[in-house]
Amino acid sequence: MDLGIKDKVAFIGGSSQGLGKSIALQLAKEGVLPILSGRKVESLNETKAEIESKTRITPMTIQGDLSIEEDRLNIIQTVLQEFDSVDIVITNTGGPPAGNFDDFGQEQWNKAYELLFGSAVSIIRGFLPKMKSQQWGRIIAITSVSTKQPIDHLILSNAIRTSVVGLIKSLANELGPYQITANNVMPGYTATQRLKTLTESNPNFNNVTSEIPLGRFGKPEELAATVAFLASQQASYINGVSLAVDGGWIKSSL
Repeated sequence: MDLGIKDKVAFIGGSSQGLGKSIALQLAKEGVLPILSGRKVESLNETKAEIESKTRITPMTIQGDLSIEEDRLNIIQTVLQEFDSVDIVITNTGGPPAGNFDDFGQEQWNKAYELLFGSAVSIIRGFLPKMKSQQWGRIIAITSVSTKQPIDHLILSNAIRTSVVGLIKSLANELGPYQITANNVMPGYTATQRLKTLTESNPNFNNVTSEIPLGRFGKPEELAATVAFLASQQASYINGVSLAVDGGWIKSSL
């Protein structure tokens, strides 16, 4: 299927590794020019080289920490100096530390807020005006199944990622007249370094595949394919949804 997004420009947060990297690669396979962001220059360069070798598309890379407002503003300014507009915005970052309520003070809550919510607001705000002027755009938030069914020992993620869902749903209502869609993708247990870290720190994660109807962890490329479709022309009537890519882990009917 031709997704109809060749030559579009996409900003992908946290794309030097993990799910963000897989999304960037999948979009490049569809002819999209990805803008990679991440904290480590070495990882960004490695991902850039890999995408270039597999797709013949040369991504733009920009180093920065999306949890820091100054870095976010610099990222936006640098990108807009290079491109007239960004057509596809994918908000994605690493996750906050695992733990329970009593494990965290206010400073850690503030850091988690900036990482998960502040970054999404800043990046969307920075690229939205050009989307509006061109009457086309895709905003896709990468959150977690924890926004639908809280996960034990992940209170920071459970609480703050849920606010991103409210943001995305509100934007879907506001931006529809501009032919801009806003959707939320909820990855389940996906085989990334983040999952490995959680498994090592919390023994309860070791038996999680027994709770997944498909009986296995997801693959990053499965999540990436879903995101690419939501970014496509064919998905132009999908707006304001929260889509789980979780092998059936969420037990709720709604």
